[in-house]
Amino acid sequence: LGIHALLVVTVALSPATATAWTENDAIREAVYPPLWDLAPESLLDFPVKDNKIVINAWDYQQRLGMYKILLNSSIKYFATFGSQNFGNILWGLPLQHGWQFRTGRLADPSKVTSCGYGDGDPLCISVRSWWSCMNYYLSALPFLGAVEAGLFGQLQYEVELLPPEEQRADFCYSVADCRSQIPKLMDDWKAYFEVNNFFFMSSATFSSFHLDDALHFMWRAHVASIAYALPKFHDRLKYLPASEANFGEDWANGVDFIAATHFSTDFLTTNNFQAFLPQRMLTERDVLPSVSDFSPQQKRVLLSLRALHKANQLTG
Repeated sequence: LGIHALLVVTVALSPATATAWTENDAIREAVYPPLWDLAPESLLDFPVKDNKIVINAWDYQQRLGMYKILLNSSIKYFATFGSQNFGNILWGLPLQHGWQFRTGRLADPSKVTSCGYGDGDPLCISVRSWWSCMNYYLSALPFLGAVEAGLFGQLQYEVELLPPEEQRADFCYSVADCRSQIPKLMDDWKAYFEVNNFFFMSSATFSSFHLDDALHFMWRAHVASIAYALPKFHDRLKYLPASEANFGEDWANGVDFIAATHFSTDFLTTNNFQAFLPQRMLTERDVLPSVSDFSPQQKRVLLSLRALHKANQLTG
């Protein structure tokens, strides 16, 4: 069952099964994360306070800016893989973040606050959201790992991320703080950027062979981030409908298998892939496969991820 489900997911997510994209299609605004053009583009766009660059990672636009700065700073490594930095394998991170924002998954699911809602603070990222807490370890950790690896050069100021209003102990906020709490995760993300720089400096080009190595290190850090965050944020699932909570856990489990294939998370491939993800939160009324507003491909992916997760649980 596990192998069969993996094959179904792999086929469903294959770019070859999606409508072919071209670079002309890709320049349309709709395929970028929401508000991409308004996100900060450099560390100089953030305020400096007490000799520290201060970033509010609980604001969608600022967290998106962290990704944008990572992409801008690593463009040289992927110049041979297409124009406009489309070949950069870090695109998977901001595009996933944009999908979460667009589908309402970063808002407060308990609705105790107006965080993330149009009639409150639409750019707010809720600390009660399972998705946003999981994503923290796929935004803050890559960013701080890049700082430590020297991707941004010698910085005049330290970088500090602001804490959320509650559950502050669940996160780390600076290179030193994260290194003291989760050194292995910091090592994994730092290694990704160091390896890219080594390949670039040693050969002056970033070949397909090196790209596969980069994907290995990127996915290793990605999977490690999810493995660390999953037990930490299990309590956030209580705020979600059971169907959405199950999908979240199924998705986290499925990433292990996607990572094993060294799936390329460049701009075009990730956009093709995300067309198969649900365009809204699942509700208690959603019982697969009879969800009227989901495409056959979306339903197939959700069912396959569910089967894969169950197979993993049954086999231990």
